[in-house]
Amino acid sequence: MFLGCIWLQGMSLLTVAVSVHGLKPPRCVETDMADCKKASTLQLAVFFGALYTLAVGTGGTKPNISTIGADQFDDFDPKEKGHKLSFFNWWMFSIFFGTLFANTILVYIQDNVGWTLGYGLPTAGLAISILIFLAGTSFYRHRVPSGSPFTRMAKVIIAALKKWKTPVPTDPKELYELDLEEYAKKGKFRIDSTPTLRFLNKACVKTGSKDPWMLCSVTQVEETKQMLRMIPILIATFVPSTMIAQINTLFVKQGTTLDRGIGSFNIPPASLTGFVTISMLISVVLYDRYFVTIMRRLTKNPRGITLLQRMGIGLVFHIFIMMVASLVERRRLSVAKDHGVVESGGQVPLSIFILLPQFVLMGTADAFLEVAKIEFFYDQAPESMKSLGTSYSMTSLGIGNFLSSFLLTTVSHITKKHGHHGWILNNLNASHLDYYYAFFAILNFLNFILFIVVTKFYVYKAEVSDSMEVLEGQLRGLAPAVTNQEESRT
Repeated sequence: MFLGCIWLQGMSLLTVAVSVHGLKPPRCVETDMADCKKASTLQLAVFFGALYTLAVGTGGTKPNISTIGADQFDDFDPKEKGHKLSFFNWWMFSIFFGTLFANTILVYIQDNVGWTLGYGLPTAGLAISILIFLAGTSFYRHRVPSGSPFTRMAKVIIAALKKWKTPVPTDPKELYELDLEEYAKKGKFRIDSTPTLRFLNKACVKTGSKDPWMLCSVTQVEETKQMLRMIPILIATFVPSTMIAQINTLFVKQGTTLDRGIGSFNIPPASLTGFVTISMLISVVLYDRYFVTIMRRLTKNPRGITLLQRMGIGLVFHIFIMMVASLVERRRLSVAKDHGVVESGGQVPLSIFILLPQFVLMGTADAFLEVAKIEFFYDQAPESMKSLGTSYSMTSLGIGNFLSSFLLTTVSHITKKHGHHGWILNNLNASHLDYYYAFFAILNFLNFILFIVVTKFYVYKAEVSDSMEVLEGQLRGLAPAVTNQEESRT
């Protein structure tokens, strides 16, 4: 709620920045943008202040709101657990449904009516959504707050480093652990010791000191291990997140060079991203209703395929997307050369719809990779660190945007050395984006190899209940054995 209100403040300030006469720069009618009057310091401060306020609000809200949604399902109830397996599919469906509105209707309003209404509508929508969320507070299942996960993890790492010479007992029962009653009081789950990342087990070796920065419980150590085990998977998602950044940057800029007319109507280039959304919406429905059903029969896995397998399919899609984008760009440059618009940077007599394959494929890739990514980091995070796990997915997208800017700048600089023409210029008709996209295809292939390596060594977190086993038994046509759900609850 707190960060949602900050998000609303950012949107409100952004609407004011494009509405109030003194806060927006004067309209530019000059042919050369360099001749336009610059925005004042106050105007820049208000505009960028709004953007950074938005960043804080969304960064704090998104990982928590999806976590609260997933927390509404009971892991000890096989029926609710089954519904939870589809939750993130429909969670992403709802997000992209809103994105479709933004990339079509809002883009049209902003281009043809004005920025005031274009930003005012989503600001009002955000205010209404916060009120709806607030109205449901009394109906939600709430997890008991357990303090900062970073502090808990820091205690484990520091305790292990302080006792780096201390030998770890061969019997895990000799390690420090709280009584079951302590976990029951706080509504938490106890985790047994595992042999992975064995160095951290030193943190729970008894040495006589009760200092929380010298002695941690086995459960606390295992929680830290699980968050650290996911980091290699997180790193393997940076490159595909960089590819997603191309949708609203280079892909759209390509659209500005093409014929956008349908009769008397000109398609706004930014609205092309709507095809990513449409493709993603269709793909999610097909995946959840048909693909999962078919794969369940073959694999007997309640999810159809594992989350990492689903992510892997998305990574393969990204390789093909950049290959297709490179071929399409080569075709665009060829037509530009044939019609003599290379140096002038004029419009290429080619329909904007030639870009559709890369946009549609990107939406299909999202249905596999992005949905699986957020579900994986939520599912594999310890019970008391779910929001931190979900934030891994948001972190991946943020780093992907930074990497996109870094690669664009670096490649542009390197390819201009020694008198070369350069791959990326302001004039796209004189650029070589086809080479740049081919470079991305190779980068995605290498990243896919990295993903295979890190997933081979990844150890899945143990389930807190046997509901997944019950679901697997039902899929195999076996009568589920007497479960220990009630005992686990206790």
